[in-house]
Amino acid sequence: MENLIVIAIDGPAASGKSTVARVLARRLGYLYVNTGAMYRAVTWLAVSNKIGTTDSDGVMALMQGDAFVCGIANNESTILVNGVDPSPYLTEGEVNAGVSAIASLPEVRRVLVARQREYAISHSLVMEGRDIGSIVFPETPYKFYIDASPEVRAARRAKQGMDDTIAVRDKFDSSRRTSPLVIAEDAHVVDSSHLTIDGVVGEIIGRLKLKGFELEG
Repeated sequence: MENLIVIAIDGPAASGKSTVARVLARRLGYLYVNTGAMYRAVTWLAVSNKIGTTDSDGVMALMQGDAFVCGIANNESTILVNGVDPSPYLTEGEVNAGVSAIASLPEVRRVLVARQREYAISHSLVMEGRDIGSIVFPETPYKFYIDASPEVRAARRAKQGMDDTIAVRDKFDSSRRTSPLVIAEDAHVVDSSHLTIDGVVGEIIGRLKLKGFELEG
């Protein structure tokens, strides 16, 4: 177990971190963990039950017991909410509008960070989010921050059919009291504005090799 590795991929909305992390995980044969989907699933749970996204007690009550289950399928993290896969609903308008508020709730973050750390007990993994290198796995030597210009990110968001405002989301995520979006001090920053996904993954792999990371195969 001591040889298990965590690669942290952080970055703002529409920076490309999710796709990069998934491709990198497949390239390495590691488990891919999408923490943003966890916060979106909690948001969908709250919205579906008409609980305010700032109502910490109400949201935590919904997450009790087996209501929120994190698992693994096809070497990727999965989520079930009351036995339902919420994936088709995670980019709906109400979820987009409420996820930053949900993600700022300290109790929600405490529960989800614990779930995220459990994945590393038995798997080497590539985990992406906003606080992976700074809070969830600050001890990992493999930290990356994927960024892109606001214009490029806004265009990507629009192409995804999501209507949330990048500038508003950035401000909310960077200024929240609990686990704000920051660039970890020892993270390597990759600007994906004018790079392909393969280009970003290639830069990360090159950096990993410089750190003594041995690629299999």
